[in-house]
Amino acid sequence: MKCPYCGFAQDRVVDSRESKDADSIRRRRECEGCNKRFTTYERIDEIPYMVVKKDGRREKFDRQKVLSGLLHACEKRPVAAVNLERIVDETEAYVVDSPERERTTNEVGELIMSRLKEIDTVAYIRFASVYRDFKDVREFKEELEDLLNGKDPKKRR
Repeated sequence: MKCPYCGFAQDRVVDSRESKDADSIRRRRECEGCNKRFTTYERIDEIPYMVVKKDGRREKFDRQKVLSGLLHACEKRPVAAVNLERIVDETEAYVVDSPERERTTNEVGELIMSRLKEIDTVAYIRFASVYRDFKDVREFKEELEDLLNGKDPKKRR
């Protein structure tokens, strides 16, 4: 921290307190060069990680929403909760690692489906049917046939 008076780069913290709203920390500092005091504030970086929806809307990434979708897809299936938690963790890491702080729902959905396919194919089909919004039984059948024939279903789309 540079001193606002003399520009010296070293100081010491004299006092630290939480702000009234508890959303920042107020620090009184003393410059080791000129001995003048000044105040700094520390705040958490609050720019949220976003997901770009198919219609172009942007929405905050929500771990709970991803977990909820996975729980629905895995209902009455022999899938351990740790596996679902790992998928959610990987998905969150994928969004957080984005240099633009956002990913498309297409990218996020494909990641989730690829992980789910490795764990349980029935849960994968359930998730895909909602995510890809199958319009009729034919689309559902094509997805199943691709899965049974070992083809990568996303290449068809």
